[in-house]
Amino acid sequence: MKIKENLYNQRIISIDALRGITIFVMIFVNELASIQNVPQWMKHMPADADAMTFVDLVFPAFLFIVGMSVPFAFNARLLKGDSPKVIWTHTLKRALALIIIGVYMVNSSEGYDASKMIITPAFWGLLAYSMPIPIWNKYPKDFSVVLKSILQYGGMLVLIALYFLYVQEETGKIGITPKWWGILGLIGWAYLISVIYYWLVSGKLWAMIVFLIVCVVGNSANLTPGVNMPEWLGFVAGHLTHATLVSAGIVISLLFFDRKIENKINWPVIGFIILFFAAGFFLRQYYGISKIHGTPAWTLISAGICTVLFYFLYWLMEVKKQTKWSEFFMPAAANPLLIYILPGVIYYFCKVVNLHIIPGYFREGVPGILWSLVFSIIMLYVMKIFNKFKIQLHL
Repeated sequence: MKIKENLYNQRIISIDALRGITIFVMIFVNELASIQNVPQWMKHMPADADAMTFVDLVFPAFLFIVGMSVPFAFNARLLKGDSPKVIWTHTLKRALALIIIGVYMVNSSEGYDASKMIITPAFWGLLAYSMPIPIWNKYPKDFSVVLKSILQYGGMLVLIALYFLYVQEETGKIGITPKWWGILGLIGWAYLISVIYYWLVSGKLWAMIVFLIVCVVGNSANLTPGVNMPEWLGFVAGHLTHATLVSAGIVISLLFFDRKIENKINWPVIGFIILFFAAGFFLRQYYGISKIHGTPAWTLISAGICTVLFYFLYWLMEVKKQTKWSEFFMPAAANPLLIYILPGVIYYFCKVVNLHIIPGYFREGVPGILWSLVFSIIMLYVMKIFNKFKIQLHL
C-alpha cells in the first residue's frame, strides 16, 4: 500500500465532531435506558417492530465513523514508516482488545452464579470495567517505565484472575464465555474484517464498493429463511452486518478525501446517499428494519443517514469554517473508549459500596430524561479533565 499525498495528511475536524456528537448521544441513551416511563421514540425499537429510532442509529454511527477513520489511520502509519508487520500487529491488537473488553463487559451483567463466586458480581464488574484503563492508557513519554509496566501487566493479571473467579450460571463451569460479543466486541470484529480487506486491496475505491455489496448480500443471506450456511460461514455473515457500516464509512471517506473535489457538490457521495436509502427501503419489504436482528435495511438506511449528517458537518466546518460550536463535544471525540467505559465503572462502584447518588424521583419520566442529559454533559467535562491529565485510552 502506498502513501497517499492528499487530504488524508490533514486533520478533518468534521469527522471528530461527528464522533463527539455520536458519543454524547450514546452516553445519553445508555443512561436513559435505565429510566422508566419514557417515550418509545427515545428507546430501542423492539426486534420485530419494523422501525427504528434515533437510539437505533447510535451504534451504526459509531461503526460508520470507525470506517471513515481507517484511510487516515493507515496513511498516518505509512507516513511514520511503519512496516506491514507493524501495521498488521497493531490492527490485530486493537481488534483483540475491543473483543476482550466487550466479552468481559457482557459477562459482568449476565450469566453468572453469584452464590458460587468468591467475590461479588458487582466487584467483579467493577474490576472488569476498570482494568482496561491502566492496560490501554496512553502514558506520557516521560512517565516512569517501571510504573507503566506495573500498571499494564498488573491490569492484565487482574483480568486473567477475573476469568477464573467467574462461575457460569447454567453450567457451573469456571470462566467467561462470549454469550454475545458486546458492543465493543462487535466493533472489533467488524473493524478486523473490514481492515484486513482494505489492506489486501490497497484501499482501492472500487474494491471497497465490491466489499460493501458482498457485506449486504452476506447479511441478507444470513437472515433469509431456508438458507442453511455452515457454522463458520454463518459466523462471518453475521459480522458482515456491522462490517457493512464500517465499509460504508470507508467508501464515503474515499469519495470525500481520496482526491480534491473541484465542484461544490460531491455528486458521487450524493449518489451513494440515494443508493443507501433506495436499497435499504427496497430490502425492508423482505427483512424489515431492525437493529436487534441486524437487518440490511437497518444498516443501509443508517449508512444513508450517517452520510447526510457527515456531509452537513463537512459543509459547515470544512467549507464554511464554523467550528467553534464543536469544542463542547471534542473531549469525547479525543477519548471515546474511556468515556464509553467510565459510566460502567461508576455504576459498579456505586453497587459495591451500596451508594445511591440519584434519588428515585430522577429515575422515571421527564425528570429522568433531564438527568440523563445532565449526566451526559457532566461526563464530557469529566473527560476534559482526564484529557488534561493525560488519561486517555489508546488501542
